[in-house]
Amino acid sequence: MARLAQTEGLTDIQREILSTVRDFVDKEIIPVATELEHKDEYPTQIVEGLKELGVFGLMIPEEYGGLGESLLTYALTVEEIARGWMSVSGIINTHFIVAYMLKQHGTQEQKDYFLPKMAAGEIRGAFSMSEPALGSDVSAISSKGVKDGDEYVLNGQKMWLTNGGSSTLVAVLCRTDEGHPEGTAPHKSMTTFLVEKEAGFGEVRPGLTIPGKIDKMGYKGVDTTELIMQDLRIPANRVLGGETGRGFYHMMDGVEVGRVNVAARGCGVAQRAFELGVDYAQQRHTFGKPIAKHQAIQFKLAEMATKVEAAHAMMVNAARKKDSGQRNDLEAGMAKYLASEYCKEVVEDAFRIHGGYGFSKEYEIERLYREAPMLLIGEGTAEIQKMIIGRRLLEEYRIQG
Repeated sequence: MARLAQTEGLTDIQREILSTVRDFVDKEIIPVATELEHKDEYPTQIVEGLKELGVFGLMIPEEYGGLGESLLTYALTVEEIARGWMSVSGIINTHFIVAYMLKQHGTQEQKDYFLPKMAAGEIRGAFSMSEPALGSDVSAISSKGVKDGDEYVLNGQKMWLTNGGSSTLVAVLCRTDEGHPEGTAPHKSMTTFLVEKEAGFGEVRPGLTIPGKIDKMGYKGVDTTELIMQDLRIPANRVLGGETGRGFYHMMDGVEVGRVNVAARGCGVAQRAFELGVDYAQQRHTFGKPIAKHQAIQFKLAEMATKVEAAHAMMVNAARKKDSGQRNDLEAGMAKYLASEYCKEVVEDAFRIHGGYGFSKEYEIERLYREAPMLLIGEGTAEIQKMIIGRRLLEEYRIQG
């Protein structure tokens, strides 16, 4: 076995893409990631390199200038990028969720306008569901869109936008009561709006403010922001799919892709933690021999490697299920839950192997130790995944009669 987390049944094109991305990660991302992360500096040069490789158009159909690749190819690419620096994979993720939602649910005019520019990386996407008082209860959103002639007027405050400052297109979920009488189920009165804006902070278009970056424990470099709408006017042709009341379904479809992405990120970070741990264990000596020769460390390495393999297999299964056109919320929930939990455990074990040096900012494992917790909450907490998994299992195993 050359290395962990190999994937069977890939095409020559898929293997070539992954080899190219892995080479880019080894040469262009890993050597600078820790320095940029400590500075909380946006990885402009890395992003430009990924644009040149065509990564921003990976899943966008060829007719719109993309590569037309599968979710599996995308997930494996994300795994490689996260192995180098998880923040970069976050920049890719939100872009692809919006591109996927446009591809699946956009009007023809919306696809023709946005997708070619997104494939080239000229337009970069972000999506926005969460609000300051919202948490996991998406049905309780208070941001609202009210129709006014040929426009909608949007008001509300959004939270936790990845790429909030650097993006130029945000898919924003708002409540729209128009056409939905009182008493309509909350998830049937939501609409996704395609909001174009300038990159940057402050007032990025009339009525739309991005206040600034949220200072985080980890997951640095990528900008995470709030979004404030005050009488923001949006043309009616920027309602995703041209129909109100479908926003909840649009977002949940996109989040399934996002959950596969978070699982892939967990796999990538765990792989890197294993690599760092197994390398350090062979270099560090105690009691006259490398610590890798001690049974306790070998047991730890065995557990870490097994978790990396298991998480990778579940992530690949979830991606392939989605690519087949089948419902994959069960598989995506399981993959996201397992990969994020295992990632945390593998990173902590690598941290323990490093001993006191793991606590030093000079060592890469310190960065991974701060990054892993984000995966436990991103795209739905472990508790939300368990709710999804439990409900789906009861559907599948319902007692008949």
